[in-house]
Amino acid sequence: MGYAKRTFKGLLWMSGSKLVSRSISILKIAILAHFLAPAQFGIFGIATLILSLLDILTETGVNIFLIQSEKAIKKYINSAWFVSIIRGCFISILIIVLAPFIANFFHISSAVNILYFISIVPFIRGFINPAEIQFQKNLTFHKEFFFRTSIFAIDAGTAICISFFTHSVYSLVWGLLAGSILELLISFIYIKPIPRFSLEKKYLTEIFNKGKWITAYGILNYFSTIGDELVVGRIFGATNLGIYEMAAKISVQPGAEISDVVSRVVFPVYTKIMHDKKRLFLAFSKITFIVATCSVLVGITILALAKEIILLAFGNLWLPMLPVLQVLIIYGIINTLAGPSTALFLAVKKQKYITAITFLRFFILAITIYPLTQRYGMVGAAYSAVFSLIFDIPVIAFFTFRIFKAR
Repeated sequence: MGYAKRTFKGLLWMSGSKLVSRSISILKIAILAHFLAPAQFGIFGIATLILSLLDILTETGVNIFLIQSEKAIKKYINSAWFVSIIRGCFISILIIVLAPFIANFFHISSAVNILYFISIVPFIRGFINPAEIQFQKNLTFHKEFFFRTSIFAIDAGTAICISFFTHSVYSLVWGLLAGSILELLISFIYIKPIPRFSLEKKYLTEIFNKGKWITAYGILNYFSTIGDELVVGRIFGATNLGIYEMAAKISVQPGAEISDVVSRVVFPVYTKIMHDKKRLFLAFSKITFIVATCSVLVGITILALAKEIILLAFGNLWLPMLPVLQVLIIYGIINTLAGPSTALFLAVKKQKYITAITFLRFFILAITIYPLTQRYGMVGAAYSAVFSLIFDIPVIAFFTFRIFKAR
């Protein structure tokens, strides 16, 4: 089967996976919104922000490296697992140590205990078999579909069941734990090869050397992506952070899911055709057109039905998110358009391009977020996020032209 057909099948499977998982996620949020208050979502949001931050700060680029490498995964699996375990333990310890300081920063003392609880999640995830990445590398996306969907279903089902009886924010963490445990079990029962805990210095050095740009990109991308949320949480508190995060989920996630689906499929495909300039350019052009069309259509639909979506899914209590939602829709559209270029840069091993673009995004956000938020409130934070992406567009175009001209 040619790569065009495999790509099309991969897009169908991954689209199905995202559609099912996000439908489950939206249903989960809609149900939990009736059991939990915005402030509780805000507290959980703080915990997940910190978890994501430490996850990014310690990113090694192992998964990207394993897909890019033309060698078999088996050669690197032990080293990759060793790195994953050490990283997971390190993140857990950091969360425990920093929990009181984080709670004090956001002026929410009740966040300490949930931070302690959520520290178990990275510890469990650290032991997951890295060989699960070969679903993408080998373009076996039908297996990825069943793998990811089952994890999302367990996460959502656990959170909903526990919240129904407890009305506690801890139900959300229990969902994460259930999903992580299931992923760990599946990765060792059904995925081969099974790694061994061994230190192989040669492969560790290779992984770290090739992953340094991914680490830098991850750190910058984290702060440029959730910097607005950090500022909103710091200035306006947990309730408004919960509202802002919910607006971001509705407006940004649909487009981000489109971009994520496409990137996960085309990245391994691009790596296999990267030496054929014409074929790579045609594939990139077609994918970019498809993503742009879908992104605009989804954004316009959400914009037209924004108020109705809020009232139907969450109720009157969440109406203050409407103006923020309307601005972040623009962010969602632009952000989706950058997805295909990211996959391209990774495929041709130009991680430094992604790092440079992300640094620009972070810089624009950093100099605009505080003054705009102080002047316009949560809407100002949304404007800052949009401005940070607008300046990315010409730089992305320049680097893309440079790749095809050089190749």
